[in-house]
Amino acid sequence: MSTAIETHDLSKRYRSQVAVNHLDLQVARGEIFGFLGPNGAGKTTTFLMLLGLSEPTAGTVRVCGFDPTRAPLKVKRVVGYLPENVGFYEDMTAFDNLRYVARLNGIRDGALQGRIEAVLDQVGLLAEGRKRVGAYSRGMRQRLGIAEVLLKDPQVAFLDEPTLGLDPDGTQRMLDFIQGLSREKGITVFFSSHQLDQVQRISDRVGIMLKGTLVAAGPIEELARQRLGVDQENYTLEEIYLRYFREDQPTQ
Repeated sequence: MSTAIETHDLSKRYRSQVAVNHLDLQVARGEIFGFLGPNGAGKTTTFLMLLGLSEPTAGTVRVCGFDPTRAPLKVKRVVGYLPENVGFYEDMTAFDNLRYVARLNGIRDGALQGRIEAVLDQVGLLAEGRKRVGAYSRGMRQRLGIAEVLLKDPQVAFLDEPTLGLDPDGTQRMLDFIQGLSREKGITVFFSSHQLDQVQRISDRVGIMLKGTLVAAGPIEELARQRLGVDQENYTLEEIYLRYFREDQPTQ
């Protein structure tokens, strides 16, 4: 199976502080990969290096075969990014926000209006597409963020805390959208979340970061066997995570 994301010995230092320490990671095309860790574990720094927004101190990284440091524009053409705090122009409509983003990304084909309507329809916002985003709820903004990701027809979607602040219905909608990106569109999804039950529900594999080091990566059932010694589905990702967190915190 071909890889969408691959890092070797990827490291990032800020003077004496190690943010990411010799990260070796492979994410297959089309899979949903949950990226876990407490605040300060190096997740955001890893996101930035994968997106070409921060230069590694050492090591290599490839996203869809491109080096984000040397070819950041090529990477940006094939990935979509939903940040933790989605930003839009609040005095503009959803339609106008997406049209502006499309033009920034060089999407100027004659079918742009139909393309925008299609992605708004996919996230359930077509009826509200002419409303100003300032009137949108948190859940609607998150769905508009997914529409922006879809607009680029990406090979990889990077999602940072995509369900943060959503109510139960909005959370379920978002999880369904994320699964649809992978299962229906073949998009690789690399996402972070502190909601471990949600990560367990949709992820093919997970990785756990502690103090800048990847301490575990693999299918959840495999990590359960390694860390909890169980073969049946009588475990939770939270139990696995806490076991690593308590026993395997690396020293700097």
